[in-house]
Amino acid sequence: VQIHFLALGTHFGKVFLLDIQGNVTQKYEIVQVFGLYTREGFHENFDCPIKVVALHPQFSKSNNKQFVTGGNKLLLYERNWLNRWKTSTLHEGEGTITNVKWRANLIAWANSVGVKIYDISSKQRITNVLRDNTSLRPDMYPCSLCWKDNTTLIIGWGSSIKMCAVKERDPTEIRDLPSRYVEIVSAFETEFFISGLAPLADQLVTLYFVKENSEHMEEEFRARPRLDIIQPLPESCEEISSDALTVRNFQENECRDYRLEHSEGESLFYIISPKDIVVAKERDQDDHIDWLLDKKKYEEALMAAEISFKNIKRHDKIGMAYINHLVEKKDYDTAARKCQKVLGKNMDLWENEVYRFKTIGQLKAISQYLPRGDLRLRPAIYEMILHEFLKTDYEGFATLIREWPGELYNNMTIVQTVTDHLKKDPTNSILLTTLAELYTYDQRYDRALEIYLRLRHKDVYQLIHKHNLFSSIEDKIVLLMDFDKEKAVDMLLDNEDKISVSSPRCPLHHTFFLQYLHKLFKRDHHKGQKYHERQISLYAEYDRPNLLPFLRDSTHCPLEKALEICQQRHFVEETVFLLSRMGNCRRALQMIMEELGDVDKAIEFAKEQDDAELWEDLISYSIDKPPFITGLLNNIGTHVDPILLIHRIKEGMEIPNLRDSLVKILQDYNLQILLREGCKKILVADSLSLLHKMHRTQMRGVRVDEENICEACHVTILPSDTAQPFSVVVFHCRHMFHKECLPSPGTIPGGQYCNICSAKRRGPGSGILDMKK
Repeated sequence: VQIHFLALGTHFGKVFLLDIQGNVTQKYEIVQVFGLYTREGFHENFDCPIKVVALHPQFSKSNNKQFVTGGNKLLLYERNWLNRWKTSTLHEGEGTITNVKWRANLIAWANSVGVKIYDISSKQRITNVLRDNTSLRPDMYPCSLCWKDNTTLIIGWGSSIKMCAVKERDPTEIRDLPSRYVEIVSAFETEFFISGLAPLADQLVTLYFVKENSEHMEEEFRARPRLDIIQPLPESCEEISSDALTVRNFQENECRDYRLEHSEGESLFYIISPKDIVVAKERDQDDHIDWLLDKKKYEEALMAAEISFKNIKRHDKIGMAYINHLVEKKDYDTAARKCQKVLGKNMDLWENEVYRFKTIGQLKAISQYLPRGDLRLRPAIYEMILHEFLKTDYEGFATLIREWPGELYNNMTIVQTVTDHLKKDPTNSILLTTLAELYTYDQRYDRALEIYLRLRHKDVYQLIHKHNLFSSIEDKIVLLMDFDKEKAVDMLLDNEDKISVSSPRCPLHHTFFLQYLHKLFKRDHHKGQKYHERQISLYAEYDRPNLLPFLRDSTHCPLEKALEICQQRHFVEETVFLLSRMGNCRRALQMIMEELGDVDKAIEFAKEQDDAELWEDLISYSIDKPPFITGLLNNIGTHVDPILLIHRIKEGMEIPNLRDSLVKILQDYNLQILLREGCKKILVADSLSLLHKMHRTQMRGVRVDEENICEACHVTILPSDTAQPFSVVVFHCRHMFHKECLPSPGTIPGGQYCNICSAKRRGPGSGILDMKK
């Protein structure tokens, strides 16, 4: 347990011990060092007046019974092993010592000349920081000292601040010098005179003595002291915050009348003046929240309250105050939105707010923010809001029905209410759609389906698929196709096992049925073959552009029936195709030439059939028709010798563009010659390359070992005694024979050949390889 006291000395030489509330607990009239609850300490009188005292930071421990006093001298008192006090003079001869601060092994003190630092461990003085502004009286503007950490001293004197870092000297440089030295890492001037300093993390707390110029008189007057937080920089500082302090008789005080002390390890700062002691501390979260509330910054106050668990109750109070503030401003939407965050899981508060919004006529504002998850209000609350929307806003009512789970309210109650409204407005599409959604939630799908079909609503197909209503729509297929043909056909095709188009309950109009068959054929040419005959008639009646593609792709349509239908309707192109498919190509060509009069189509047809008789018929038909002759001359070159056509042209007949046609024939002929020559070169080159490859292959050696046998006598090809002379014949087909097993070369025309490969005549075994030994 930590016990906090404040020891306060007066100008009359008395010392008062105060608790943290400022109550006097003890009073002393002599300067001594002693324990508050023991007699341990220094109980002797000093030889000279004492201005300052500093204890060793660990004085309470038995090994560190040391303290220093400052007056005309800086004296070190320490208890030796005989339990007696020994006195050592650390410094003298530079006037009165006004301030001493001890941290770890370092003692810093100030006199009228400057600031010194003494290393108690090495018993060396390591620096002397001179006073900057010597024009200021040191007794009126005393030096302020504080340690930021074990090696950083902060000096404030007049309006100047220096930050000094104690560093270890390089061992190679020590010689007769102290083992440590001081480096000034930051030095800057301030606007006012410094009465005290204290560290605050990386920042500084400064107590300023302020003098300001009067507006009416040229002389200066004393203003209230200031407590600032500054951020030190190498050559300047940045002001973080500033507060003017109200103390009694500040108009009469001087710089030396103020002191700033701080409690190490805590953010507590004591400002001492002749008449008052002011305690300052860092603002905490509660202070920040109070300030935000004073400024009516409720949103930021809520966020700040959420940071700390201890502010949960306060968070609720702030939240309610914020909602009340927004309602007063008539910002109902924002107030309703904040209810989610503020009211949270408190259903009682939610209901209270709902009724308050009802009282001010703003139920719509809060409706979209009501709880609708695991935690929810009573059904009556939701029903009350739905009734409110039904009175004035059908679209808002429909939105809530779509967004709210059906468990929030009594479905039948709302259905009845909607039905009552429809009696007054039976064609209202919004109410009808919403009623269908309510029926769907209540699993009365047939009622919902009737409404959707009546409204031609796009969700009807989703309803059918989601709830498997196919058995209920066989007698409604026509309505569905009349509404959206594409979706209806796709649904029929995707669910053939559930809906039969041949069912008496599913009568389809011819155009609808054709669309169904058309898509069915696209998916599978064989699936609807029983309908192909009827499909031909429907295409001929309603969709001729798709008839010819169907005839081309279908392998099940009755050709005679199709030909009959096409001839009855004088569909020439379709008839031509059917005649050619049935083998009557001459009649098909005749129709193209006589009824279509299209020479290009006739030529294309002849090319497809690649029949010499058709080309003869085409030439015979075209020979007295100059335009036809031109078309033939331009296209016949690669299929029929153009000379045959040219010889049959009558003398004197005028043929349009004859010159161009003849030039094209010659160009086509030259192109053919060039292609043939190019192909010949490629063929010769490939043949030569393959011949070389075959020659290299045949020149390779063939392995003969004990496993090979003679193909004639079936004895091992090599004799058991290879030392004896033997002869073996190996053909390029890899068949092997003893030489004596083959017929004599003189008896065989053309030389020896492989008996096994003889059927191939002079094939791969035509050459032989003799092995003699």
